[in-house]
Amino acid sequence: MVVNSARALADRYVNFAWYQARGQSDAHEELAARIGHDPEFCAHLARCLPAGEKQQPSLLLAAVRYLDGPYAEHGPRGDAPYRGWREWTLRHWDEVHAVIARRRARTDDPARCAPLLPLFARLPQPLALLEVGASAGLCLHPDRYRYRYDERPEFGAPDSTVVLPCRTGPGTPVPDRVPDITWRAGIDLAPLDPADPDDVRWLEALTWPGATDERLRSQRAAREAVRSAPRTRMVRGDLIDALPALAAEAPPGATLVVFHTSALACLPLERREEFARLVRSVLRERDRLGNGPGHWVSNEHHSVLPWITTPRLAHPLPTAERPLTLSLDGRPVALTGQHGHSVQWL
Repeated sequence: MVVNSARALADRYVNFAWYQARGQSDAHEELAARIGHDPEFCAHLARCLPAGEKQQPSLLLAAVRYLDGPYAEHGPRGDAPYRGWREWTLRHWDEVHAVIARRRARTDDPARCAPLLPLFARLPQPLALLEVGASAGLCLHPDRYRYRYDERPEFGAPDSTVVLPCRTGPGTPVPDRVPDITWRAGIDLAPLDPADPDDVRWLEALTWPGATDERLRSQRAAREAVRSAPRTRMVRGDLIDALPALAAEAPPGATLVVFHTSALACLPLERREEFARLVRSVLRERDRLGNGPGHWVSNEHHSVLPWITTPRLAHPLPTAERPLTLSLDGRPVALTGQHGHSVQWL
């Protein structure tokens, strides 16, 4: 989404407050709404930040938290605290701008593995996972976590301290074991190192304040769980430029799964279309060479890949989250919560 005016940027903050933060983070909901109704501050942001990804609300809010700005877990809570937050942000604008310039708003929430697992479990094993927009690579290790779907028995890695709860809708094919993963790799414009203190500080700044402590605990436990794993192959680069060569490294005989969650929204539509064509081409070539099957798993809001139409559910799960559409090779199979706490099969 390209924003090139203060009015459009204000609308972006209001939409973020209403459609993303509402029900997930009271602090982000209130702060984003106040920014969206502050024309002077929005004009400043429109002047100082390049249109597109750098104008994401979550990026500004995380940058202020990363720098220990005045508002943290509880939000501005009124006009006077908001004015204090605004004044601090403008006074420290050079530092805030520097963080925004070098960072990206790519969080890494291991809970997103839970809605992916029913689909991964149905694919021919073993799997070779390639994540686009991998951030710190925590979602490349679904076999190192434990899962609890509704009230069913917990299962997963025997000694893991990461327990990911997930609600399911009728007909969801809940697995009872983690997938067999033989290879994993990721692509990101700015990959994060879960062992680097500064990258960890940024990851935690991206975790929405007021969200359940469970999310932050899960992320910290996941970082610990992957610390002992062999170092994941992470490529710094553009998803389209880097994909073919990296996919070619996947071992023959495994099912190559190219997947992504909330990773494509900042790309213009033509780039998303180009990416879809490229993924299909890469998987066809793998099959032609006899290296094994391949699948494309996307988990994005329905507006991101508009040609993947999602039918309405007669009885959707009650949630305040904006649902994502989980699809396999361009065919919708489920609706999922944006933070991984629900999955409802179509």
